[in-house]
Amino acid sequence: MKKYFIQKTPFAVPTEDGKVIEEHHGAAATQNTDISIAHMIAPPHWSEPFQTPEFDEYTYIIKGKKKFIIEDQTVILESGQSIHIEKNARVQYSNPFDEPCEYIAICLPAFDFNKVHREE
Repeated sequence: MKKYFIQKTPFAVPTEDGKVIEEHHGAAATQNTDISIAHMIAPPHWSEPFQTPEFDEYTYIIKGKKKFIIEDQTVILESGQSIHIEKNARVQYSNPFDEPCEYIAICLPAFDFNKVHREE
């Protein structure tokens, strides 16, 4: 019995805002609710509404820049930098810049639309 799994076909999360989301491990891709690992590309001038997730999120920037508004602080990460945002923090993710932002997102426990609590 193998003690590993190589993900060759990540789950492509359908989006309507031009963002590319490929979940390699997580509830949608592998039915693992303990962790999700996704490769993402946020197009230029993309943003999401504020949210208050019930999970920790770690983000590692591969290329470009990404803006975070966490509670009342603004943070801009660049290529090679990473961040950990604790669960229950009010946060907004965006790419207000002219270049795409490519990054890896890891959520503990796994990302769950029912637990992200996006604002209208």
